Amino acid sequence: MGGRLNVYENPVTVKFLKHVSAAARAYSSKLPILTVELVSLRVSQINGCGFCTDMHIKEATHHGESTLRLGLVAVWRETNVFTEAERAALELAEQGTRLADGAEGITDEAWQNAAKHYDEDGLGALVSLISFMNTVNRMNVLTKQHGGDYQVGWLTQW
Repeated sequence: MGGRLNVYENPVTVKFLKHVSAAARAYSSKLPILTVELVSLRVSQINGCGFCTDMHIKEATHHGESTLRLGLVAVWRETNVFTEAERAALELAEQGTRLADGAEGITDEAWQNAAKHYDEDGLGALVSLISFMNTVNRMNVLTKQHGGDYQVGWLTQW
């Protein structure tokens, strides 16, 4: 994986990743897998995380996502290929990720829109997913983990 520090071999970061990955399992059964992958991809794009962008494109493709929709995730507002539920999840992902840009966070309007499509467990899962992705994106960006070499299924070891 290379980079400044191989976070996938360093004992401290491996222990950390195992803990956060175990916590991430809490949302995995509450959302459709393709929603998880689309949200993960969008958060990773915003954060400039090449490793996670690579991973989530490959995992989404493996789960049946089309290359068209994957290519349009970055401009989802200007497309008609995403469901209303996916669009609500992508909006939460963007607002929850752009906090450092001086954004106010999740607006009431975005939250209410998401609540039309997701029950309380689904909303909790989205918040957890967005938080998790921001955490691992930052770790990868800090240590310059590069994309391109990810193999589908590798994530399951965590």
